[in-house]
Amino acid sequence: MLALITGAVDDRSARGIAAAVSRLVTAGQLPAGTRLPTVRDVARELGVSPTTVSEAWRSLTRAGAIQTRGRSGTYVSAPVLPRQRLRYSQLGGRAAAVSRDLSTGVPDHDLLPDLTDALKRIGDGRLATSYLDEPVLPALEAVLRERWPFPPERLTVVDGALDALDRVIGEVVRFGDHVVVENPAFPPLLDLLQTVGATVVGVPMDADGLRPPALRRVLADYPAVAVFLQPRAHNPTGVSMSSSRAAELAEVLGDFPDVLVIEDDHAGDIATAEPVSLGSFLSERTVHVASFSKSHGPDLRLAAVGGPASVIGPVADRRLLGPGWSSRLLQGVLLDLLTDPGATAHIRKARSRYATRRAALLGALHERGVTATAADGINLWMTVDDQQIAMVTLAAHGIAVSPGAPFCVTPLAGDHVRVTVGLVADGFDDLADVLADAALLESRGSGPRARPHPRGWR
Repeated sequence: MLALITGAVDDRSARGIAAAVSRLVTAGQLPAGTRLPTVRDVARELGVSPTTVSEAWRSLTRAGAIQTRGRSGTYVSAPVLPRQRLRYSQLGGRAAAVSRDLSTGVPDHDLLPDLTDALKRIGDGRLATSYLDEPVLPALEAVLRERWPFPPERLTVVDGALDALDRVIGEVVRFGDHVVVENPAFPPLLDLLQTVGATVVGVPMDADGLRPPALRRVLADYPAVAVFLQPRAHNPTGVSMSSSRAAELAEVLGDFPDVLVIEDDHAGDIATAEPVSLGSFLSERTVHVASFSKSHGPDLRLAAVGGPASVIGPVADRRLLGPGWSSRLLQGVLLDLLTDPGATAHIRKARSRYATRRAALLGALHERGVTATAADGINLWMTVDDQQIAMVTLAAHGIAVSPGAPFCVTPLAGDHVRVTVGLVADGFDDLADVLADAALLESRGSGPRARPHPRGWR
């Protein structure tokens, strides 16, 4: 058994040892119930510190691959039970009685550009001549490169931001790897990281994004392989990273040269904040995802992903064995929408209307003593006294919102719910009354309770 394990290790770091054992477990060479050699025996055979092997064992334990039974030793775990319900699925599934669903996080259909003219302008749709054509239309790639916040070594197009994140994670994250995310974070990202057995560490945020001192502490404590962040219109808080904060974070990451940065710019052209990226400072290890779902239409299913060729190349190559490419017909539609003056004017108007809606509801809530943030994008992050009571209260009014708990890597200081404010076109005062009633338990008997405006999330 000892020889089997040590013979499978080709990287003698804690991560490499954990990955080797994980492969043996997955392949059935270490079946459930197998007792593993002691930490000291493995360390002696590999010529590494027992601390290194202990860290590998801890990673495998956190991921559920092995378990320690005190003095009886450490064993390969039994096959896991069906995975717990995905965080993403906890955001939907509302009762039929709900008449106003503000839980979805989707854009207002009426603010999306009309595709009719774009479809007419691209002609008969014969944009591909071979299965071996480049995955991105050359004219679209040229436009995307002009818009990119830094010069990407390579760029491709995939089927939406989540597809991009899934494929990048598949290339760079292995079982037991530590990855750093914002806290709160986008639930589907946490689900994707869970599926590969990553160990997720959350870093708190403030009004400018990730807190640099906290990021430094986490990276010093954990051998992270990647940092995931949303540079604009953070979902759920609406925070956009400032250019000065990007510089501070880049300085921190400069001391950890093996950490990859993955940015999910999911709001795209409806974000009011200017594009900002750590790639301006760390282009050789920043992967940037630009989505067009919220600005140009979810059903286009398109996002661009660009960065170092060492990451983007394998992503593009792997797609050759599956979908091959994202529809060049839809790429043609996107190209038209990005270059047509009428379409770009429509997007500007949509961006302005979303900003007006955020400001109107946020102002009405603050007047009622409710703590909430909605700096950018289409979501509002509202502090509530009790998440479940708030959601039940709103459901009684026919309103659905998303619970805050699935967004949290570790619990925050208080309970929250996410409201898709981008879908609220009018009736801000009436909605604010209902939201305030749900948020503030004391308001039901003694009037609204004043709260300070938050400066950060812990």
